[in-house]
This record gives sequence, C-alpha cells and structure tokens, in this order.
Amino acid sequence: MADATTNDADLVIEAIEDKKGRARFVDVGRAFTARTENAVPQLRREQLELVDPDKNPLFGHARARFFIAMRGGEPVGRIAAIVDKLALAMPAEQGFGPGTGMFGYFDAIDQTVARALLHAAEQWLVAEGMTRAVGPISLSVWEEPGLLVDGHDQPPVIMMGHHPEHYAAWIEASGYGRAKTLFTYDLDITGEFPPLVQRIVQSGSRNERITVRRVRKGDWDEEAATILAILNDAWSQNWGFVPITAEEVAHTGVKLRPIIHEDLNMIAEVDGEPVAFMLTFPDVNDVLARIDGKLWPTGWLPLLRWLRKPRGCDVRVPLMGVSRKYQNSRLASQLAFMMINDIRDVAVGTYRSRRAEIGWILDDNQGMIAIADTIGAKKNREYAIYSKPLDNAS
Repeated sequence: MADATTNDADLVIEAIEDKKGRARFVDVGRAFTARTENAVPQLRREQLELVDPDKNPLFGHARARFFIAMRGGEPVGRIAAIVDKLALAMPAEQGFGPGTGMFGYFDAIDQTVARALLHAAEQWLVAEGMTRAVGPISLSVWEEPGLLVDGHDQPPVIMMGHHPEHYAAWIEASGYGRAKTLFTYDLDITGEFPPLVQRIVQSGSRNERITVRRVRKGDWDEEAATILAILNDAWSQNWGFVPITAEEVAHTGVKLRPIIHEDLNMIAEVDGEPVAFMLTFPDVNDVLARIDGKLWPTGWLPLLRWLRKPRGCDVRVPLMGVSRKYQNSRLASQLAFMMINDIRDVAVGTYRSRRAEIGWILDDNQGMIAIADTIGAKKNREYAIYSKPLDNAS
C-alpha cells in the first residue's frame, strides 16, 4: 500500500503476507544492523523463527502485521504492528490494557520513511480496534522492549537491542511521548562486594530456612516451570507486565538451553519452597560479532566452541524475581544478595568474567535499583518506550 501522508512519490509501504516476505523483512533489519555502529548481528535462523507464526508461540495469543518501506525499488525501512490479547487483558495503569497495540522492529533510512512506517502501523492498529500505540516492542515485552536512547558507545550484550541515536527524534516527531524508561547497569565483578552486602550474605547463610541451589539442567522442564511460576507472581504488579505462557517458556527454554549453565543460574528456597530465582547468561554477542551472525560456511565452529566452554566473556542478568509474599522484607534482601554473591563467585572463578550487565530494570523499580546501587553497579544504558493515542494518528 502506498503511504498517503508523504509527498515522496517513490516511497511505497508494502504489507508482508507470506514466508518469503518475512524473510525479506528480517534481511532488511539485518542490513540496518550492519550499518549501525556497535550493533551486533544475531543469527538469521533465530530471527526468522521469531516472526514465524508457526514457530513462535507468542502468536498463540498475538497477531502481527509486518511492513517494508520501498523507495525506487530498494528497501529503506521496516516496522511491525502487534496486538497481543494478553496485553489487552492487563489493567491500563500497568502500561498496556484495553485498546493498546504495539509497534516494533522499527528501522528507517530517514525521517520521511519513519513517519510513513509509523503511520502504516498505526492505521493497521486502528483497523484492529486499537486506540493507543506503544513501542518499540519487538515483538513482546519479554523479547526486546524499548529504544536505546543512551549508551550507544558500547556494543549491546545478549538479548538487548541497539538502535541509531536519531530514531528517538523521529519517533517523537511523529507524536509519541515517553511512556516508560528502562535502565541497565554495569558492574565490575572482579572485586569484593561492599561490607554491607557481605554482612547480608553472611546473615542469610546462617538462616536455616534458606537454601540457594543451582538450576538443575537435567530437570530443565521442571525448573523452567518453577521459574515461570515465580516470575509471573513476582512481576505481576510491574509496569508492562504480560504473563508468559507455559508454551512460550518451553519454546524459549529449548532456544536458551545451549547457553544455560547450571552454576550461573540459581533458585532460592525458603522452608523447601522455591521463592526466588536469578538467571545469568554468558554474553554470546562477543562471538556473534566475530562471525557476523552467520553460521555458514565457517561461523558454526567458533560458536560451537564458545558454547561448550565460554571463557573470558561478560555476563548478563536478564531476569531476577522474588515471590510477592517476601518482597520488601529482610528475607528478600538475603535471598537476592546470596544469589548475586554465589553467581559472581562462579562467573569470576570459573568463566573468568570481569563485568556483568544487570537489566533491564524499570525506572520506578526502587527495589532493584537499590540492589544495583548497593553492589556498586553503574547505570550504563537507557531505553525508552513511547506511547501515542491513535485518535491523534497522522
């Protein structure tokens, strides 16, 4: 479909309908990654799977439309529009809710293209009955939420987005305002934690009710279900929360299994009941950058070697949660710092890691921000999620 809001006669916005089109959509994004400083190409096979309704269980409760911008026969941008039934069912005060659709996978070569793509996504959302657009979210808040607005001088770590600096101005010029800010924190893990943290860890170690154990990879399906239950409880009141389904956890578990190392992932129990967890992933982006995100013809070998024995790599803590009944308690602090301390010891001692990235963390999550501050972590990236009422779409 041609965009009616631009005088650029050569600009056409194509709606993608089939598998071949989705492959083009992925490759347009990869081309933008290649020209973006510090961006890291991901595996094409996994990117294709994310946008495939037959392979990504997100589409069990969501629908999406993909668009590619063409000018003079050449691709100059892309965008996705998403409607998620689980997000629609959430309370509006938590960020999504009735009438809220999303846009994601946003790339554009210039502001004219950006405006046309956003307009195309908005028009589709309106046709689907939406009254508000939130984004960028690609394709779920659990996959890649937010636009990088600070921290462009460093490559992203595993499962974090990286975008050109000028995208923020283009989105804002199309009528979007900041809805939420997400932070990540950088931590030098080569030194000891502050005395306060050590005292909390020691007091928790003396508490006979607490057990902190490694995730059991041999029982990964059961462990993933345990983590899911804690996560959906712990995060249920957070801004942007959408429940993760068992199907999504099983699918993600299979994808993540090669980078799951038992000694880097912890579950904490109180009186034998699992009530907290902390996941930590070695940063595979280091090797993906070296192989340019391509397995063939030779990229599979260094990736396989790295997966078998990642050493000297940074790590990321993408998810951590404590059951709601223990949040804001002394016990919660003990659980959190005990897991953090154990994983730090393993990351440094076994994997020779020197730094960790924690996040993302919501800007109003005072508990997690306090933990980051207490262990000496420093804010290193900022992501923005934007919002726009669609009755003002133009």
